[in-house]
Amino acid sequence: MDLRSELLKSIWYAFTALDVEKSGKVSKSQLKVLSHNLYTVLCIPHDPVALEEHFRDDDDGPVSSQGYMPYLNKYILDKVVEGSFIKENFDELCWTLTSKKNYKADRNGNTVLSYQDAFRLWCLFNFLSEDKYPLIMVPDEVEYLLKKVNSAMSVELSSSELEDYLSQESLQQSGLSVWQFLEMVNSGKFLRGIERETISMAIEEVYQEIIEGVLKQGYLWKKGHLRRNWSERWFTLKPNSLCYYVSEEKKEKKGTISLDRNCCVEVLPDRDGKRCMFCVKTSYRTYEMSASDTRQRQEWTTAIQMAVRLQAEGKKSLHKDLKQKRREQREQREQRRAAKEEELQRLKELQTEKEQKLRELQLLKEAQEQAEQLQQEEEARRRLQHEEMQRALEVQLQEAEEARASMQAEMVLKEQEADRQRKRIKELEEMQERLQEALHQEIKARQDEQAVRYAQTRLLMEEEEKMKQLMQLKEDQEEYIARTQQEKLLLKQEMESKSRALEEAQQQLEEVRENRQRADQDVAKAQRKLRQASTNVKHWNVQMNRLMHPIAPGGETLCSQLLSP
Repeated sequence: MDLRSELLKSIWYAFTALDVEKSGKVSKSQLKVLSHNLYTVLCIPHDPVALEEHFRDDDDGPVSSQGYMPYLNKYILDKVVEGSFIKENFDELCWTLTSKKNYKADRNGNTVLSYQDAFRLWCLFNFLSEDKYPLIMVPDEVEYLLKKVNSAMSVELSSSELEDYLSQESLQQSGLSVWQFLEMVNSGKFLRGIERETISMAIEEVYQEIIEGVLKQGYLWKKGHLRRNWSERWFTLKPNSLCYYVSEEKKEKKGTISLDRNCCVEVLPDRDGKRCMFCVKTSYRTYEMSASDTRQRQEWTTAIQMAVRLQAEGKKSLHKDLKQKRREQREQREQRRAAKEEELQRLKELQTEKEQKLRELQLLKEAQEQAEQLQQEEEARRRLQHEEMQRALEVQLQEAEEARASMQAEMVLKEQEADRQRKRIKELEEMQERLQEALHQEIKARQDEQAVRYAQTRLLMEEEEKMKQLMQLKEDQEEYIARTQQEKLLLKQEMESKSRALEEAQQQLEEVRENRQRADQDVAKAQRKLRQASTNVKHWNVQMNRLMHPIAPGGETLCSQLLSP
C-alpha cells in the first residue's frame, strides 16, 4: 500500500465525518477548512488562489467526494513528499474530525481504551483494512491485531471466544468497521482482568512496530568512537536506520546509524569486560554494541539482518510486506475455498447426474426387462405357433402319405384292371382274328353291295355313339387327372412354404405322379385298344349275325328284308 492510499484512508474518514446528512456530499466551506488543515499538516505550501478558484461561489451546492477528488489529487496529494511531514499529526487531524462524530467513549472513563489508545487502534485498523470503501477489516486481520496486542502483554488470547465472535455470519460476509472494532475492544470481552496502563503500553508497542515500522527497540551498551567508553543507550531499529537515544522517552537523540544493503552484522567475542557483543558494519564505520544476554543479542542481530534484507529488496516496511503476504494467503485460501466449493458443486452436479443416470439406467433396465419379458412371451408365442405349424405340417404330411398310399392302392387296382383289360383285349384280338377270317369269307360271298353299305352306315352311327362315349370318358379321366395334379401342386406349394423337411415326400409324390401318368397313358392306350376292339367286335358280330342266316332262293330280297330295321 503506497503513501497516497494510506493518506486517502484517513481523509475518507474526515470527509464522511463532515457529511452530516450521509448524502455523500459536504458543504464547500467545510471542504475549504479541511483542505487548509491538510495543507498545514502535510507541510504543503498553501495555494489560496487555487482553493478559492475550485470552491468559487458561483458553483452552488455541496461537493461530493468525486467532485472533491480532482482537487485533492491535483493540489494536495500530488504535492506530498514522503518524509517531509509527520504522519502522526496528519492522522490525528483526521481522527479528531471523525472521532467527534463516530467514537462513542464512556464519559465516566470506564472504557478499556484511552483516547490515545483508540487513536492508535484506529491507525492500526486503517493500516490493516482492505483497500476498498467503506473501509472494513476482515476477521483474519482482526484476529492478527488482537493477538499482536495480547502478545505484547504476554497474555494468551482466548481463541474460542474470539472464533465465536468472528464466526458470525455478518462479520464473515461484510467484515468489521473501525467503530465496531473499537466497541468490541472497549467491551473488555477479550481483555478481561488487564490493567489499562498495560493495555496502553501494548497498543503503543504494536503501533510503533506496525505504523512507525519499528522492528525492535531496547537498551544496549554502545562503544564510543572518540573516547572509546561504553554508554547505555535506548536503540530503535527501523528498516532504514538504527537510532539511539539517552533514554526510552526519546527526548534526546544521540545518533543514527543508516542502514543499506551493504551493511552487515557480526557477533563478536567477549572483551573489555563486556559480554554478548556484536557489531554493525556500514560503508563508513563499525559500531560495537553489547546486549544484556545471549537471547537479546540473537534477537538484535536477527532484527538488523531483517532490516538489511528489506533494504536489499527495496521494501520500506516489514508489516506492509507481511500484510500483503497475508492478503495473498487469504486470496489463495479464498481461491481454494471457491475451488473447493466449485469442486463440491461439480461433485453435487456429478452426483445428481449420476443419480439421474442411475434412474435412467433403472428405467432402461426395467424397460429391458419388460422387453425381455415381451420377447420371451413373443418367443413362446412363436414357438407355440411353430409347434402348431409343425403339427399341422405333420398332419398334412401324414395325409399326404395316406393319399400316396391310397393312390398306390388305386394304382394297384388300376394295374389289376389293366391286366384284366389286357386279357380281354387278347381275347378280343383272338376273336378279331376269327372274325377277320369270317370277314374274308363274307367278302368272298358279297351277296349284296347295297346291304353292305346300309350295314356300314349303321355301324358308323354306332361307332360315332361309342366314340362320343369314349370322348366323354376321356374328358372325365382328364378332368380327374387335372384335378389330381392341381391338388398335388397346391399341396406341394404349401408343403414347400412351410418346411423343407417335406422335400423328400414331394419327390416321392412326384415319382408317384410320374408313375400314375405312365399308368394313365397305359390305361389310355388300353382304352384305345379296347374301343378299337369293341368296335371291331360289334362290327364282326353284325357280320357274324348276318352270316349265321342261310341264304334262301331269291336271296337278295330276303337279305334286304333281314337287313331292314
